[in-house]
Amino acid sequence: MQILKKDPDGHRMPGAAFILLDDAGKEAASGRTNAEGRLAFEDLATGVYRLKETSSGSPLHTVAADQDVIATPGPAVPLTVTDPFKPANLTVKKTDKSSGKPLPGAIVNVTPVDSSGKTVTVATGKDGTATVQLPVTTRTGTPYKITESKAPSGYELDSAPAKITAKPGAPETVTFADTPKRPPTPSPTETAPTPTAPAKPAPERTPGKQNQATPHPEASASGAAAPTHSSAPPAPQQATGSLAHTGADSTPWLLGAAGVLLAGGAAVVIAARRRRSQDAVPTDGR
Repeated sequence: MQILKKDPDGHRMPGAAFILLDDAGKEAASGRTNAEGRLAFEDLATGVYRLKETSSGSPLHTVAADQDVIATPGPAVPLTVTDPFKPANLTVKKTDKSSGKPLPGAIVNVTPVDSSGKTVTVATGKDGTATVQLPVTTRTGTPYKITESKAPSGYELDSAPAKITAKPGAPETVTFADTPKRPPTPSPTETAPTPTAPAKPAPERTPGKQNQATPHPEASASGAAAPTHSSAPPAPQQATGSLAHTGADSTPWLLGAAGVLLAGGAAVVIAARRRRSQDAVPTDGR
């Protein structure tokens, strides 16, 4: 069995270490690739083995995933194993532009420029940072665009994207500084409301009495206070004498007067009748 070791760019990789495990999980063979990136396992019994890479032999690459291989008698076609590049370690920092304090709650999108992968979305934590591993597809690095899609509460969105080239196993740091939002400015046509004084309570009315205006004496030319006039109409004066009595206490007086008038009228009527009778008697011719 032969192994040919390469990276994604097609470069051969010397120094990569492998072991073969049999179906019982025991090591059946081991070795490292030579300068040409080749490794041969000799005198293997026919069967299925588990190929495991223990070291890539390179600071830029990570090991390939384990896989099952079949050993057959006779010459074998080399099995090509490709080691991927190590991912880049991106740290996104979010700070206040004025004070530099860290800002949690920012949402950031990380997108490969060449569309070789999917967009990764991260959010800054309490320390104002977020970390993510970015796949790298080439030895010279993979370009990415980092944009802020949501600013922390109370801050303006930093719409300017950042661009980086993520290199194998290399750390990358991007810092976004947000500006606090300004309070809204009132329109020139808007005026502040004028405070109004509380209304004074109306004076209480006393039953049976009329309200009178408070006199305001004014000085006359001689220095004496001028008389004041009330705007309220004068109270009616009560009549005096016997004719002023009305109501229940005047009833007997009225009844007595009515009786006298009736008696006088009756006497006048009787006298008139008598006189008419006398005038009606015939005379004796005298």
